[in-house]
Amino acid sequence: MAHAFTNRLLVVVTAALFLGTPALAQPVKEVDICIYGGTSGGVIAAYTAKKYKKSVLLIEPGKHLGGMTTGGLGLTDIGNKYAITGLARDYYRRIGKHYGKFEQWIFEPHVAENLFNEYIKRGQVDVLYSHRLNKVKKSNQRIQEITIENATNPSQKQVIRAKMFIDCSYEGDLMAKAGISYTVGREDNSRYGETINGVQLMTGHQFPDGIDPYKTPGNPTSGLLWGISNEPLLPNGTGDRKVQAYNYRICLTDHPANLVPITRPAHYDSSRYDLLARLIEAQPGKYSLNQYFIWSRMPNHKTDINNRNGFSTDMIGMNWDYPEASYEQRAEIIRQHEIYTKGLLYFFGHDARVPLPLRQEMLKWGYPKDEYTDSGHWSPQLYVREARRMIGSYVMTQANCQGKEVVTDGVGMAAYTMDSHNTHRIVIEKDGRKMVKNEGNVEVGGFGPYPISYRSLIPKEADCQNLLVPVCLSASHIAYGSIRMEPVFMVLGQSTALAAVMAINAKTSIQKIDIDKLQKELIQNPLADGSTPEILVDENDLNAVSKTGTWHIEQKNKGGYGPSYMLGGLQVGDKVRYTPTIKQSANYDIFVYLPKIEKATSEIGIRVFDGKTQKDTTLKPAEVVVLGQTSGEWVPLGRYELGVGQNNYVELITQQTDGSVAADAVLFVPVSH
Repeated sequence: MAHAFTNRLLVVVTAALFLGTPALAQPVKEVDICIYGGTSGGVIAAYTAKKYKKSVLLIEPGKHLGGMTTGGLGLTDIGNKYAITGLARDYYRRIGKHYGKFEQWIFEPHVAENLFNEYIKRGQVDVLYSHRLNKVKKSNQRIQEITIENATNPSQKQVIRAKMFIDCSYEGDLMAKAGISYTVGREDNSRYGETINGVQLMTGHQFPDGIDPYKTPGNPTSGLLWGISNEPLLPNGTGDRKVQAYNYRICLTDHPANLVPITRPAHYDSSRYDLLARLIEAQPGKYSLNQYFIWSRMPNHKTDINNRNGFSTDMIGMNWDYPEASYEQRAEIIRQHEIYTKGLLYFFGHDARVPLPLRQEMLKWGYPKDEYTDSGHWSPQLYVREARRMIGSYVMTQANCQGKEVVTDGVGMAAYTMDSHNTHRIVIEKDGRKMVKNEGNVEVGGFGPYPISYRSLIPKEADCQNLLVPVCLSASHIAYGSIRMEPVFMVLGQSTALAAVMAINAKTSIQKIDIDKLQKELIQNPLADGSTPEILVDENDLNAVSKTGTWHIEQKNKGGYGPSYMLGGLQVGDKVRYTPTIKQSANYDIFVYLPKIEKATSEIGIRVFDGKTQKDTTLKPAEVVVLGQTSGEWVPLGRYELGVGQNNYVELITQQTDGSVAADAVLFVPVSH
């Protein structure tokens, strides 16, 4: 009987394997912390959790790590580098090392991906690629387990059990399947007392007046050109479910030896670009690609190309269904974006309606052979600028961005302009004429770094007690437009991972951890490895900075290393002194930050005193602030032995009065780094 039973079991198992279904119970993997989404924030979260001795599984639905950081967004959106702390700052220091600099914020996609892979290797993080979420099992306000499926063979499933979960996906799928409160689209201005949320018809990335929207100009019965909606323009500030446009951040090259020509893509339809042809015709003399794209140069003859003006890489209005769509529906939306974008590049190079100078310029460019080698040299990552957003314990709003409301439980900072791309392409009537306009673009800045509340990264306690959400965090649409930058996602990934570790150690919920302890640990152990922290002395630190002469504070700076910097030095001998508090005697590499400013003085004196000897040098900002960096430059001053209690300082001294001196920040990096 036993032999017969064994044979019958063998037949069942064999049949099940051939049918592609699990023969026995689904395999179960148990870890301390499960992270869903191998975005930049997901990688840093996983690395952090491992550094704190927790078992971790990172699940990535695709085949690559890093999200948009590796997906073409090489010209890093920062706002203010001072806001980027901890392992995120470490990441850009390591990028700098690759390019022979101290710190670098512009880079090639494969360089970014290789570095994320290094973090995974150094942290010994387990990564499960090509697996996506299937379902979530939750009880007593806690996720007990999730079931994931193979992205190419969904019948293959696995159960993951964890004490803590972190959703680092751009879509917020784990958050949604866990039953967490969330929203999609734009809130009405009245919802949070804002002024630039909801429907906004502004001038940014806009069509000039007079572009006819109809297939036959002046004839509404002929129908609208492709990409234009017949929906009416709603009142300013009205909320809706519409989502700001997605696009690809395009990496091309003009290096002949590394270039794959841009050929006519499959499913190319030139009628999709009829509106663009009208825009080009309405702008005679605009014969540069940079007038139709933000064409940013990357190292080694490459680009990071972004949307610009009325008709560009943004596929406006074609992504509204994406946040809530099925995997199959999302794949089709992504495919359509790829067809549109490749067609756009081909159109500029080959359509007779494009002026010859534009066509000739485009034909110099092609896809780089050494990027995206397993996906036809095209990025596998669509720029999902915004999808779901959690409605958590605290909602970040316009008031937070502009400093009108300041939280005390901050575990990271943001600093970028409140930035929304266009949402809608519509027809309006002006001066008795029908014309096409884009709606939804907002770019409002003028504020310094501000703290992001820990409560905005966690659900309401009644929703869930063991899930953190650092990417689809709790923010209004317009506040999310400021927060949603890749370096910030890395910062928040580190913060949420540490919070998860603390909750496990304290055997409590994520809502009940000690916030003060979390904040202190992020400051005292920024690299999550117990090393001595670097010392950043910013001009805003009045206890560490003194000055003589005439100086004023420049607040609205997009790219300094702090909330502001001092501008002045009107007389020879005017100076600013930076005095660090040395808590551990060691050798320190010292750097001074020189931001890009107009009319910079030709020479600045630098004096370093290490408590024993004085060293004087002269810097020429125009020579050391290298073209190509996003803003400013760290300039090395040398290595010094600095001791506790010594009178150590660095001074910037005006030597010539032919321009202005910008005094921003000085950095003291222990050599162990």
